[in-house]
Amino acid sequence: MTIVVLTNCPVGLRGFLTRWLMEISPGVFIGNPSARVREAVWTEVQAYANTGRALLAYTTDNEQGFTFETHDHKWHPVDHEGLTLIRRPKEGAGVAAVPPPSGWSKAAKRRRYGRR
Repeated sequence: MTIVVLTNCPVGLRGFLTRWLMEISPGVFIGNPSARVREAVWTEVQAYANTGRALLAYTTDNEQGFTFETHDHKWHPVDHEGLTLIRRPKEGAGVAAVPPPSGWSKAAKRRRYGRR
């Protein structure tokens, strides 16, 4: 079993995937191609995803029964003692936190005190 999930990818890539997989929901493809076809499809997905994200999950003979690969995701698969886990970036890592503005907004003042 093979599952491919696309986010923000070109429409042509979705059409390309329908040659080997069935689209069960927008951007979600499922099928049972051979390992050779799966690798070729994944290579094409990585080449044509542009600014989009892609996820490939497929069954394999390991403890979990499946494995997965990602393309341009913030979360990355990491092997931990034979299990594949997802490593998520820390909150705010690499992004400067903007403090919220102080005081009341104009809309909140109008709601509380009425229009003037």
